[in-house]
Amino acid sequence: MGILMVWLRRLVMVLLLAGALAATFEAVSGVKARELAAGILQSYTTHTEKNGSFRIFGLSDKTLPAYHGSALMSSGSASGDEGINLNEYPKHKVTATGYTAGYESTGKNPGHPEYGITYSGVKVKRDLFSTIAADLNVFPIGTVLYIPDYGYGIVTDKGAAIKGDELDLYFDTVADVYKNWGKKELDVYILKRGDGRFTEQEFTQLNQDSSMQVFRQKYLKQKTGL
Repeated sequence: MGILMVWLRRLVMVLLLAGALAATFEAVSGVKARELAAGILQSYTTHTEKNGSFRIFGLSDKTLPAYHGSALMSSGSASGDEGINLNEYPKHKVTATGYTAGYESTGKNPGHPEYGITYSGVKVKRDLFSTIAADLNVFPIGTVLYIPDYGYGIVTDKGAAIKGDELDLYFDTVADVYKNWGKKELDVYILKRGDGRFTEQEFTQLNQDSSMQVFRQKYLKQKTGL
């Protein structure tokens, strides 16, 4: 009992000392301890938003594991390999077809100044994150989607023939379109709705983020069949 009372006295003394220090700090600086803690948290959040590619796009922390390749490698299941439940995100039924940068899809040949350039100005690319086209009234530029059996797509383009609940998914060649896609009706998952803009720098940052490279290499091996 005596030992317990000694420890209780020490605890009370520590609490009183902490209270006194906090009161002194507030009196001298005019800043409340709670406000200081909030300021530190805000500073950290701002730092990560500026330096983390995922935060730039307004994605929540629970999204990060899914973006680290698990959902892409899940062969279209509604749950990623790391337990990320894609059903937590809004889904939208679409009819999805494939397109290329070539004349058969865009009417442009390699010598054309706009060959391979999307409506947003981003160059077409099939990668861990790929460029896709949509009706911008449904999916604005910058919208990030997860498309089962295709992977992550970012809306960077539109098309005169794309109306309503339709998507056009980019592939490198016509052979890839026929071999790997064709035309499908399926549910896609909206990871982040765009604000009407998306840049080449942001696109490169997503695909080149250092934490993504192990999953990107897995994807590229799948793509090439090596």
